[in-house]
Amino acid sequence: MPELPEVETMVRGIQPAVEGRIVEAMTKCRCSCRPILVRPGWRRFVQRVRGSRVERVERLAKRVVLCLSTADRLVIEPRMTGLMLLSDPPDREHLRICWKLADSGGSNALWFWDRRGLGTVQLYSAHEFEADLCSGHLGPDALAITPADLKHRCNGSRRPIKSLLLDQRTIAGIGNLYASEILHVAGISPKTRSDSLSTTRVRRLHATIYDILEQAIRYEGSTLGDGTWRNALNKSGRYQNEHRVYAREGKVCRTCRRGRIRRIIQTQRSTFYCPVCQR
Repeated sequence: MPELPEVETMVRGIQPAVEGRIVEAMTKCRCSCRPILVRPGWRRFVQRVRGSRVERVERLAKRVVLCLSTADRLVIEPRMTGLMLLSDPPDREHLRICWKLADSGGSNALWFWDRRGLGTVQLYSAHEFEADLCSGHLGPDALAITPADLKHRCNGSRRPIKSLLLDQRTIAGIGNLYASEILHVAGISPKTRSDSLSTTRVRRLHATIYDILEQAIRYEGSTLGDGTWRNALNKSGRYQNEHRVYAREGKVCRTCRRGRIRRIIQTQRSTFYCPVCQR
């Protein structure tokens, strides 16, 4: 589930405790569940990471990036249920990797926890990072795209606008939950063809993308009914209390108080919208 707000919350949560610290040791935790992808092989992975200093912690779309003093990039993609933690995890059964940190600091360990085992932990050289994750593989970040660029990308697509927002090569960071919320607040039907949006509506969409994502970051993301999403200190997010349409099928719209939220399937994902507000 982690989307841009959740991953940004992860990054901000671990930055103070991790930046400037040396990775003293690494442990692959015993887990009987589906194994996560770790690349390269574990022995080589440990050799390249151990003893390096974490210079910076950054976000790349829906990924956490640890920039190491060796110029390598340690890239963690949480996907559905992955968490980066400094505190006690939701449970010990799904712990995957522990990085032990030397030097003085808040926490002496950084954990990766993943219930479903869909997350990935990969080490890239500077060249590999540029070739595999940059260089046109991702669109501009959702918090950095300009109105003109968004308009250009909409003009070039006949797809429904919801599908375009989910395409990471078009705009990076937005996932299913926030796409539904953004389109509702912008007053745009998720079925609207992207190239039919006027300049005025694209500007409104652009402003709403920024507003919704920034607000969700302030609330530290959305913890849904399964309780999976937790911040770095194992605390729930609060933005789920602000949802207007997501997972509210059949309920009265909180915006217009007249329509009832509908659910449709787009690109194999559930889309929620109000037929009154979003004609």
